[in-house]
Amino acid sequence: MNDPIRVGQLYPAKIPPKTSRAATAPAVGKESFQTVLEDKMLKFSGHASKRLEQRGIEFNPEQLRKIGSAIDKAAAKGSKESLLLMQDMALIVNVRNRTVVTAVDGGSMKDNVFTQIDSAVIVS
Repeated sequence: MNDPIRVGQLYPAKIPPKTSRAATAPAVGKESFQTVLEDKMLKFSGHASKRLEQRGIEFNPEQLRKIGSAIDKAAAKGSKESLLLMQDMALIVNVRNRTVVTAVDGGSMKDNVFTQIDSAVIVS
């Protein structure tokens, strides 16, 4: 069984710049490795991190993979802000930035209204 990953571990580490000119000058029309990595990495806003910690929510690697897949599906449909419904929690995600903006656990979802979203994805 996979160990849970703490939210603080999910933030991307800064990749130190290369020292040679050939290594730092990206080829025309090609993205740098760091740019591609940051575009694919799941991030959590400060607000979301605080909510996850307050509510004792931790994600294992499989759950993180499912969240990433749900974001990919929302992006393919042109979504900008999406509600991800996963097990007994809801996540609001900025799709373009691949950033979880806030998280709500099952107990807090009752009588809650989610606004400023343009899509919803049910994650199984």
